[in-house]
Amino acid sequence: MKTFITLLVALLLASCSSITANSPSHLIGHKETGKASFYAMKYQFRQTASGERFNQLANTAAHKTLPFGTKVKVTNTKNGASIVVKINDRGPFIKGRIIDLTRSAFSAIGNTDSGVISVTIEVVN
Repeated sequence: MKTFITLLVALLLASCSSITANSPSHLIGHKETGKASFYAMKYQFRQTASGERFNQLANTAAHKTLPFGTKVKVTNTKNGASIVVKINDRGPFIKGRIIDLTRSAFSAIGNTDSGVISVTIEVVN
């Protein structure tokens, strides 16, 4: 039985190694250009896809495919302002949009009155 448990643990650990192939370190430098939007206030404190509670004051964001925990530099293409955010949710699900930011992160690089801005995102960590 001890041998079986040891083998099972070894197999589980080996299967986890495939996760590192998609880890953020392998994506550093990956860039995308598109539109950024921000979350509505109604999402405050709801659970994100990563399991974290959503916080409008945090520097976090939603992306369709980047792994949770990935740090992304978001740069407003019009004014050059940028901010680093952590991916902790999935989305946006509107054509042409590549990232959803918290209201706080969005306001650091653009005017929330615009609703949507053109950005370039780059994986930094």
